[in-house]
Amino acid sequence: MEKNKRTYISPGAWFLLEYPSDWREFEDTEESFLFYNPDKWTGNFRISAYRGERRDYAKACMEDELSHTRGAKLVQVGRWKCVYLSESFQENGTWYTSHFWITGLDAVSIECSFTVAKGESIRVGEEIIASLKVRKADEKPWKAVIPVRVLEINTINEAYDWAVSAIKKQLAKDFTGTEADIGNIQKVMDSGLFKPGQRQVWESFGIVFGTILVNEMDGMDWVTVIDGKQEYPALRFSDTNVMVCPTRLVWDKVKNGEVCRLKDEYLRVRGEVEKVLSI
Repeated sequence: MEKNKRTYISPGAWFLLEYPSDWREFEDTEESFLFYNPDKWTGNFRISAYRGERRDYAKACMEDELSHTRGAKLVQVGRWKCVYLSESFQENGTWYTSHFWITGLDAVSIECSFTVAKGESIRVGEEIIASLKVRKADEKPWKAVIPVRVLEINTINEAYDWAVSAIKKQLAKDFTGTEADIGNIQKVMDSGLFKPGQRQVWESFGIVFGTILVNEMDGMDWVTVIDGKQEYPALRFSDTNVMVCPTRLVWDKVKNGEVCRLKDEYLRVRGEVEKVLSI
């Protein structure tokens, strides 16, 4: 991957693409993934993937679009043969153009759109499409660590909100998301209120502990780990090999009947970070 690019792998690892490093993924519809630069808007890129029952589903979708949509034409974008069309529209007094590409591989049909101010270049959109990889049916899911996806951000936020609410309810104390709160998390974990088999509870405590690591250690950020069929949020310090999976950190110990000492884990992670910084 180029230094000025980020990698995105879809949930289920259907497809992979690269987008500019100053862009981010944003919430969109359930079936669509949206990317753009939040600081300097240069266009919205959306992509959706659909899996059909037939092996030639992608080809059939392209042929249908080509035969039934006025103005649709075949184009080549990188190694991808696409059906392309565009339409312009006005919004709040400004004209925009949405460019559409339909492509895919075997049973996976891919639909992309890039919306820009009318007359602006579509080069960035074409570069993203050119980077596209579609996983074949007989190909094993990829293994990678990528910038945290919206899917995992939502999981993190929900788990954090639940854990903070539980801590405040039991201890009647405020929660600041700093190192000073580690003891309070530990008190609730050790209270006996939650059963060892309540996996979601323990993973949520792991998430709130991970948030403290992010807040206290500059350079520690959430990422998404793609490991075969498993996809989960984790933490990575800058671009180093220092990684923490906070959900597993807590849950693995609890399910094995062990005690998870968060303060010890915090000091261990901090030690690994300091070791990297000293090199």
